Amino acid sequence: MAQTVCVLLSASDRTRLETIASDRNRPRKYIERARVVLASVNGRPVQQVAKHVDVSRPMVWRWQQRFAEEGPDGLLRDKTRKPGKPPIPAATVAQVVALTCGEPPPGATHWTGRAMAQAAGVSLRSVRRIWQAHRLQPHRVRSFKRSRDPRFAEKMTDIVGLYLDPPAHTVVLSIDEKSQIQALDRTQPGLPQPGRCGTMTNRPARTATAASYAQVLKDLSDRHFRRASKIMLVQDNLSTHKPASLYETFPATEARRLVERFE
Repeated sequence: MAQTVCVLLSASDRTRLETIASDRNRPRKYIERARVVLASVNGRPVQQVAKHVDVSRPMVWRWQQRFAEEGPDGLLRDKTRKPGKPPIPAATVAQVVALTCGEPPPGATHWTGRAMAQAAGVSLRSVRRIWQAHRLQPHRVRSFKRSRDPRFAEKMTDIVGLYLDPPAHTVVLSIDEKSQIQALDRTQPGLPQPGRCGTMTNRPARTATAASYAQVLKDLSDRHFRRASKIMLVQDNLSTHKPASLYETFPATEARRLVERFE
């Protein structure tokens, strides 16, 4: 059975409610509340009131009761809500960040959410929010190698300076050989498309030999950078990366010419 509430309006209350309901400058929620009370006169059923104003039945009951208790002024005021859970103190957030960026707990490779929650005295969800806000991902590890060469900093400065400010009329190239990815030639041309970059296929050499290294240098000198007065190579100390590879592959005169082209 639909609940029926009898709402009694005085002339002054009706006038004020009609003013509120027709005022387009007021918030929509105030207008709906006034329309609910106006539609509730003469014992109109709650279901009909809700359908007429296009609101829910609990809303009709709520504002009928509020009007009965406080009059039109009660429709223009929201009840204060109970305060929510206080935010995590800044000191606790700083503690979680500092622990995450420090050493992991004994016997563990990295901090887990549950371990951090127990150490900091907060919930697992709070730990995850703090990590997300500070872009911390302790479960991810990126490896790197540190050179033991005592002159590493000096050499790195020279190489970076060479890249940034090469000598005039000199080509600076970096050469490295890695298994199965020596891009010696293109088997098919690049095919750039709208929204996609060009493609390239590689033809890796089966083995890295002195002859293949010497041939690469000859191609660089005679095919790709013929107009350069000097070609400077930045490379590792692989056994094939020596002038001897040129002398073993080409006649002495040709090898000497190529040695003079490279530095």
